[in-house]
Amino acid sequence: MRASGRPGRLLLTLALLWLAGAGLRLTVLAVPPVIPLLHRDLHLTETGIGVLSSLPALLFAAAAVPGSLLISRVGARHTLVAGLALTALASALRAAAPDAALLFAATFLMGLGIAVMQPSLPPLARDWLPQRIGFATAVYTNGLLVGEILSVSLTIPLVLPLVGGSWRLSFVAWSVPVLVTAVLVGWLAPRAPAARGGVRADGRRWWPDWNDPQTWRIGLMLGSVNALYFATNAFLPDYLHRAGHGELTTLALTLLNLCQLPASFLMLAFADRLTGRRWPFVAIALLCLASVLGIVFTPYAWVPAWSGLLGFSCAFGLVASLALPPLLARPDDVHRLSAGMFTISYSCAVVVPIVGGMAWDATGVAAVAFAPGALSALLMAILAWGLDLRRVRV
Repeated sequence: MRASGRPGRLLLTLALLWLAGAGLRLTVLAVPPVIPLLHRDLHLTETGIGVLSSLPALLFAAAAVPGSLLISRVGARHTLVAGLALTALASALRAAAPDAALLFAATFLMGLGIAVMQPSLPPLARDWLPQRIGFATAVYTNGLLVGEILSVSLTIPLVLPLVGGSWRLSFVAWSVPVLVTAVLVGWLAPRAPAARGGVRADGRRWWPDWNDPQTWRIGLMLGSVNALYFATNAFLPDYLHRAGHGELTTLALTLLNLCQLPASFLMLAFADRLTGRRWPFVAIALLCLASVLGIVFTPYAWVPAWSGLLGFSCAFGLVASLALPPLLARPDDVHRLSAGMFTISYSCAVVVPIVGGMAWDATGVAAVAFAPGALSALLMAILAWGLDLRRVRV
C-alpha cells in the first residue's frame, strides 16, 4: 500500500520524509557557527576551513553512485536508514578529534553517510506519493532547510551554552536527532513500496548515463546552487570578522538559512505549478548573482539582508532541481539520474569553496572568496535556457 492510500499513513510518511530531509543537513551546518573556535583550537587556515566545509560535499559527489548501487541491492528505505545512522555516529565522532587530520577523517565518514542516503529520497518521494512528486520533494526539502536553520541559528545562543561552550559537545548534540530519525524510519516507514525504492528488483540498473546531456545540465545547475550556499556559509563568518563587523555574523548566517523557508513554503503551495519550468531557474540565477554582488560591494550593514536574499534564491533552486529526476526519469531510472546529478552538483560544491579559500589566502582580499560563487550563478542562468523539460514518466 502506498502512503497516499490513507490519511494517517500519508501524514506519517510526510513526517518521516521531513525528518529524513532534516538529517541531511543538521550535522553539516553545525560547523559554520563554531569556525572561530576551530581556528583557535586547531589552528586551521582559511584554506583548511574551505576544505572542511567542502569535505561533506566531496563525499556527496564521490559516494552518490555507490549509493545508487546500494539502493538497487537493498532498497531505498534500508539505504536511508543506514545513511542516517552512519551520519549520526560519524558526526559525534568528530568530538573526539584531537587535531585537524582526525576532524577531517570523521567529517569524511559523516559525508559518506549523507551521500549514500541522499539518492534514496527522490525514488522514495515518487514511490510513496506518485501523484504529488513535487509536493513530496518540497516536504523533505523543507525538512532539509529547517535542519540547516536549526543548527546554524541555535548553536551559538542555545547549544554552546548548554554544553559549556564546547564545539566538540555541540557536534554530539546535533547527532542525536539524526540517530533518532534513523530508528523511526526503520521502524515506521512503509515497507513494501520502499523495498523496491522505485527501482528494478534485479538491481541491474544503477550506473548513471554519463552520455546523457540532461544529466550534466541538471547536475551543473544544482551544483551552482550548492556551491553558492556552501561557499557563503564557509566564508561569511570570517569575512565579517576580518572587516570588524563580527556582531553581524549570527544575524547574517541566520538570515542566510532562515530566508530559505519562505521559498520552501512557496514550493509546498505551488510545487506542481513551478517545478519543471525554465523561467524559475533563470530568475533564481539572477537573484543569486545580485545577492553575491550585494554582499561584496554594498555597506556591511546590508550584508545580512543580501544573505537572506541569497538563502531564499538558493532554496528555491534546490527544491526545483531536486524535483527534476523523479519528473524526468522512468521509475527504474530515478535513482540513477539522481546519483548522476548529485555526483556532478556536489563536485561543483567541493571546488568552489576551496578555490575561494585559496584565492583569499593568496591575495589577502576577503571579497575574492565570493567570486567563484558569482560565476556559478552566471553558469546556472546559461544552462537553464537549454533545459529540456519534457516529462518521461512512464
